[in-house]
Amino acid sequence: MTSSQPGSARPTSPTSEPNPPTSETAPPAGRPLSPTEQRNPASSGLDDLDTLGVLKVLNAEDHAVIDAVAAALPQLAELVDIAADRMRRGGRVHYFGAGTSGRLGVLDASELLPTFNLEPGRVIGHIAGGQAALVNAVENAEDSGADGTAAGAELGPDDVAIGIAASGSTPYVGGALDAARANGAHAVLISNNPYASLAEKADDHIVLDTGPEVITGSTRLKAGTAQKLTLNGFSTALMVALGRTWDNLMVSVVATNAKLRERTVRILREAADLGDADARALLESCDGDLKTAIVVSFTEAAPALAASTLESHDGSVRAAIAELVGTKKPVGSDDGTDSEGSGPGTVGA
Repeated sequence: MTSSQPGSARPTSPTSEPNPPTSETAPPAGRPLSPTEQRNPASSGLDDLDTLGVLKVLNAEDHAVIDAVAAALPQLAELVDIAADRMRRGGRVHYFGAGTSGRLGVLDASELLPTFNLEPGRVIGHIAGGQAALVNAVENAEDSGADGTAAGAELGPDDVAIGIAASGSTPYVGGALDAARANGAHAVLISNNPYASLAEKADDHIVLDTGPEVITGSTRLKAGTAQKLTLNGFSTALMVALGRTWDNLMVSVVATNAKLRERTVRILREAADLGDADARALLESCDGDLKTAIVVSFTEAAPALAASTLESHDGSVRAAIAELVGTKKPVGSDDGTDSEGSGPGTVGA
């Protein structure tokens, strides 16, 4: 996987010369200043605009985010495939970041249990400064390469380390990638800087080229939004690859509250074309396990057999149904099967 091509650098504001880079933002000798630290001419005079004008500038600049993420999709797909293969072998995915980037990694990892019933410890978010940094800035935490090294040392050869850093120069992230890679983990840097210095510490560098921010250096804006979309795409595609969905349904959802319990009933009704009472009765007979109920509805297998078949296929509803009915005809296949009309007796896997 090679680094994505950077977009054209945006010029500095013609009406105001940028301040000289500080020791924190100055690039290494011979390396261009990160686009995230450059002045954005499109937002020049921002403080002279009315409120609607400020919001329009922000919104207009946000359009660049979608294009930046789209340009990185081929690399992201390769990363998903690598991570899925390693997770099937028992490996884990670790996110490393500081500030906004670190919080986004922790957020993405924390959503996978309730949404996909992913076991704790399979995708883990690490943030410089620890849990305290989730709600308050921890001074100098991102500058501790030693803390990153300690966190990255936990990884092994079946793991994937994903460092997230807008400028691509955060010492904490560099320490983590170095240590993880030394232990045989696959190391990837996600940054918003085509010239990121940490790229040399990673096996792959995924560039989200969002350019200068509306407020110079405020990477919680376009850079952070692009990182969030990228992590959404990565983890969702990873869960699809690991059989945590069926068709486009959230069949692995953990029903921990009334809203989610009703969602499981609704998903079963849609998947198996059942009435409300029948769906609730089937779920009850399967101890509330939605995946088992779907397999039973399509195969008429006993709940225990459906559950054991699911387990033998790592929880894949599609694979379990295929084994029990002896076919792999998919929902909505070109033979005229309509996924919306699928029900018990119609193969949907």
